[in-house]
Amino acid sequence: MASLVVDSAPLVLDVGVVLLAAATLGYGARRVGLPSVAGYLLTGLLVSPFTPGFVADGSQLSLLADIGVVLLLFEVGIEIDLKRISREQRYLFWGVPTQVAIGMLIGTPVFLYLDVPMLGALLLSLSIAMSSSVVIVNITRSPRRKTDTVTEEAMLGWSVVQDVVGVSLAAIILTLYGTSERPLVIALGGLVGFAFIAYIASKVLPFILKKVRWEKDLFLIYSVSVGLVLAALGTVAFGIPMALAGFVAGLAINQSKDTEDVRKAILPFRDLFAVLFFVVIGSLIQPAQLDTSWKFALLVLVLMITLKTLPTALLVKTSGLKIKPIQFGVGISQIGEFSFVLGSLAFKEGVITVDQFNGLLVAVVISILGSTLLVRKTKSPDLKQ
Repeated sequence: MASLVVDSAPLVLDVGVVLLAAATLGYGARRVGLPSVAGYLLTGLLVSPFTPGFVADGSQLSLLADIGVVLLLFEVGIEIDLKRISREQRYLFWGVPTQVAIGMLIGTPVFLYLDVPMLGALLLSLSIAMSSSVVIVNITRSPRRKTDTVTEEAMLGWSVVQDVVGVSLAAIILTLYGTSERPLVIALGGLVGFAFIAYIASKVLPFILKKVRWEKDLFLIYSVSVGLVLAALGTVAFGIPMALAGFVAGLAINQSKDTEDVRKAILPFRDLFAVLFFVVIGSLIQPAQLDTSWKFALLVLVLMITLKTLPTALLVKTSGLKIKPIQFGVGISQIGEFSFVLGSLAFKEGVITVDQFNGLLVAVVISILGSTLLVRKTKSPDLKQ
């Protein structure tokens, strides 16, 4: 037992130091008007093996970050209320797919022109088309925000439908163009099989939660464990990326009457592990590679503005709602957690280079900071506030 304690002490130290630094830098970032995510990203950069000083165990932190992104997308899936959106925000069902399609149809040929393989081009263009649910939530809840209620609700709804569209497209892309040796029929069967398992879980979990509704500890354990088990099962048994599987699992379970209670139960865990997720993003940036990757980062940002910011503002303006279109477009113009997952998949599959992956990470950081700050100062002169 003593040996076990000694062996685990370095991991505990790493996690403790990283969380302490993230909390401190996150607080400092808020004090100067930046989002706390900026502090988390900076923490990752400081504890990475690519910068001098304290170096955290990247593999251990990545494991905890994987749990964070699973719970993050699991919670996003749970939070989606498609019935409410179809009733109150119908324009999202044509606006979001149009915005994503614009990004895919124009972005993919650009990357193909740069000799990026088809799988990499598709994943990169989809990652640029996607926004960050975490950042958008922070924008709409920040005490410094300058958005009105209608704009905030539209931004949240847009990001939710965007996640559904993005996960669906990612599953199709990986099935058709992934480097897995599994035949296409088997891959498609895996998607169907996991959907069936998630459906069964959506029927069984409410029954269990009803039994333990007043047992807060058991309710919490079931809520967290079901999300993790389904996400891991999707990867191990059906070959679906874990983050995507977590989202699909949450989407299936959100039909339960206890949806809101489940979401509230996992929120503290999601927030804690999500901090480590953004720390890991920062820790992967290689400052020594910036002289060769900044051009790709700039390309990603330019494509994001031309293929997401501007088209989104135009699409929202045609919705007929009293939304500030330019502010709205700026508010969803960041590359976040789901984009990082797609970029990581592309890098793991060997269809983008180290410089391209590093450039994408730099674009993630710049877009998050830029979107959060500019949305507070952006107004739409063509609409009355």
